[in-house]
Amino acid sequence: MSKYAIETVDLNFKFGNQVVIKNLSLQVPKGSIYGFLGPNGAGKTTTIKILLNLLKSPADKVFVFGKEINHNRIAILKKVGALVEQPAIYGHLSGRENLINRCILLGISKRKAAEMLQLVDLTAAANKKAKEYSLGMKQRLGIALALISDPEMLLLDEPTNGLDPNGIIEIRNLMVELASKHQKTILVSSHLLAEIERVATHVGIINKGELLFQGTIAELQQLNKPVLEIAVNDGGKASAFLKDNGIEVLSHDLNTITTPYLSPSDSGKVNTMLIKDGFVVTALHQQKKDLENLFLEITKGN
Repeated sequence: MSKYAIETVDLNFKFGNQVVIKNLSLQVPKGSIYGFLGPNGAGKTTTIKILLNLLKSPADKVFVFGKEINHNRIAILKKVGALVEQPAIYGHLSGRENLINRCILLGISKRKAAEMLQLVDLTAAANKKAKEYSLGMKQRLGIALALISDPEMLLLDEPTNGLDPNGIIEIRNLMVELASKHQKTILVSSHLLAEIERVATHVGIINKGELLFQGTIAELQQLNKPVLEIAVNDGGKASAFLKDNGIEVLSHDLNTITTPYLSPSDSGKVNTMLIKDGFVVTALHQQKKDLENLFLEITKGN
């Protein structure tokens, strides 16, 4: 039995002559929150539509819960809920009525509507018309609609797009609760790495249809090596001095040197060496690239 909820094997996809997905091999572990990251137009939505069989994939390239999507479409889609682009909400109906309508369509008990409203924290707004909901409330209602059949997996395409900070936090907390308390596997696409870093257990970074990185959040952070930034009176001379003494210098300008950060004691030794040689050191601090910059670095060469 596959340990992956989603596995694609060297998946390629074209619109006419335009290649949109290139040799994509996704591996989404069961029970994970998988952040699917990339700039706008990178191929995220196309991939999600392929996973939902809304776009037809080549045979034996896409497996969901260990089964090939084209030959097991109905069985797979019964286990998957999705929110792609805008939620399919009837504005003239209340939140509760939208959910009851979905229950009737799926042949599910109407009692499930109240349960979903509570799960996404919309009980207080249950009787309010959906057109009067804020964007964040509409997104939460969309997630409730996706969850009503109790799927094992949720595919969310940019669920925090356009939300205010409060709405973003609400969606983030909901995803964590769904994965931890309700054992859902969640694939969530975004172009915001800092946002995904707060919720995801695993990350795949895609650009121009190609997967550039895949692994755990911890593995991604391993790529983000810290540096030691030294403020000094003569960056050029101090840089040459450190190099002569076997210290690796990553960069320097008039008043700043950057070296790899190794440990507090190594930083102290560098400081002592510079001062003993007559340089004036005014500050030392460890610095990490924020993950947004790391993301840009991974995608810019592609």
